[in-house]
Amino acid sequence: MGSDRTVAVFGAYGHTGRFVVAELRARGFRPVLVGRDPDKLKALAYGMEAPGSGAYVTEAPGTGVYGTKGHAAGSYGTAPDIRTASVHDPASLDRALSGAAAVINCAGPFATTAAPVIDAALRAGIPYLDVAAEIEANLDTFAHYAERAHESQALIVPAMAFFGGFGDLLATAALGDWTAADEVHIAYGLSSWHPTAGTRTAGAVSRERRGAGRRIRYTEGRLEHRDDAPPTLEWSFPQPLGPRTVIGEFTMADVVTVPSHLTVPEVRTYMTAEAARDLSSPDTPAPAAVDERGRSDQTFLVDVVVRSGGAERRAIARGQDIYAVTAPLVVEAAERVLTGRTRAVGVASAGRMFDAPDFLRALSPHISVELFT
Repeated sequence: MGSDRTVAVFGAYGHTGRFVVAELRARGFRPVLVGRDPDKLKALAYGMEAPGSGAYVTEAPGTGVYGTKGHAAGSYGTAPDIRTASVHDPASLDRALSGAAAVINCAGPFATTAAPVIDAALRAGIPYLDVAAEIEANLDTFAHYAERAHESQALIVPAMAFFGGFGDLLATAALGDWTAADEVHIAYGLSSWHPTAGTRTAGAVSRERRGAGRRIRYTEGRLEHRDDAPPTLEWSFPQPLGPRTVIGEFTMADVVTVPSHLTVPEVRTYMTAEAARDLSSPDTPAPAAVDERGRSDQTFLVDVVVRSGGAERRAIARGQDIYAVTAPLVVEAAERVLTGRTRAVGVASAGRMFDAPDFLRALSPHISVELFT
């Protein structure tokens, strides 16, 4: 293991990866930029604006030291560390992770990248985190690495993103002192959903794996595949959204993360119908930056309801840009992993690995959260 402030980011030049690199820099980490395309890595390191930072990395003339546009050169220390690696070349991954204290995998589809990067992290003896929203890829991580990671006392945190990790944190915090619940409902109120190319590719991979036209839901304590269309319902979101038409059983990675450590036989996720239509339309454009942090204008409200018997508890979260907000989520997780603020070893979701209420409080600069327990 190397410096505890050096974090490798695999897929650093992707849409979410750039936000993660910027967040790491903002928190004083030294990101190692890793990917298979050296030209894209160089563009990110030496000339392209990093989403979320509002700053270009530029060279101070004659120094070879890189900093931010409008700030003193050297703000980020020495020149960015760029390492080319492919999931098809284990030796290249080993070189990429050399000297790093942890690795964050931002490169989808995770059905292809997760296992090779986890294997490399285990060989290097460093923690692994990813931002996978793919249900099947996350299931694979739990199934294939739980025993091995636990035996070696390794730390593997999959789905540490808006879909999967965030919902798990909210549900865990809402549960409070309950040790179990009858139902967890997670309703996603997105103003719109402009998917990235990575989101579209990952979705295609998941659909191929489960079979054309099939969907997944979590009921009676297990995942089941269904061939019928998901129901259309109405969900009463808090203001400013209010009552909205939602796609019921719009199943996301929460059906993997929440049941992985909470005794809940029913986990349902919902998506506002407008956002679901955006995602399914091939004509919906990718997200476009509207502020100095590189965020899009898409807003979200996540409403989590936990029921046990006749009692109900709730968590509500509000914020902007589901891709940008993944960066503080996964970087906060990385910081806690590297400073020993964890509650588990092996493969564990966010709600199991961390103190959920404390973690959510730490996100207050980026997300507002209300708990009703």
